Amino acid sequence: MARILLAEDDESMRRFLAAALERAGHNVVACGDGAVAFDHLQGFKFDLLLSDIVMPGLDGIELAKRAADLDPALKIMFITGFAAVALHPAAQAPKQAKVLSKPFHLRDIVQEVERMIAA
Repeated sequence: MARILLAEDDESMRRFLAAALERAGHNVVACGDGAVAFDHLQGFKFDLLLSDIVMPGLDGIELAKRAADLDPALKIMFITGFAAVALHPAAQAPKQAKVLSKPFHLRDIVQEVERMIAA
């Protein structure tokens, strides 16, 4: 079982992802924006940050950069409809981050999360 921090501003997507990951046996803390997620990162230890990229306020790339500074061992996965943004060198996303493009099937994201955690 992994401890996962989920940052997703779309409420229905956040609920579906959290439920799917919890059914797979993971402990999920779900946040609606990057600033709240960063607050959690400062107070708790997580195995994986699962973050949307485009969010109001603190976006997913900035959240991931700050998260990697706090905990270089933290695994990071972006879920986004804007994969090119995350992969563009100017974005300066953490190099170890995985990008999963929306739309995706919940089964696929659970499998990818479990692969990342096992690695």
